[in-house]
Amino acid sequence: MAFDARFDEAIHASSRLRLCSLLRPVDAAEFGALRDSLQMSEANLSKTIKNLVSIGYVAISKRASPARVDSRRTTSVSLTLSGRQAFDGHVAALRELARPR
Repeated sequence: MAFDARFDEAIHASSRLRLCSLLRPVDAAEFGALRDSLQMSEANLSKTIKNLVSIGYVAISKRASPARVDSRRTTSVSLTLSGRQAFDGHVAALRELARPR
């Protein structure tokens, strides 16, 4: 997958950068696991995900939970192809900024 080193303001905010870094190596992650790993409130994590969904960097899917007998559903979160490319480009840009001159 090709990407350009490009600083991305949409990813650079701490909560978004941390979320993308957790999602990058996996196909998808459950909302609860992300909440716990990032130590964020559900409201803040939801807002962060919503912002990244609105620009096409993240996708969510909901499905019935096999572990529950009630009708509650689980939410999975994943980076889209454009989200992966943007994250990779952002990390490359940060590396260039940090490179000794």
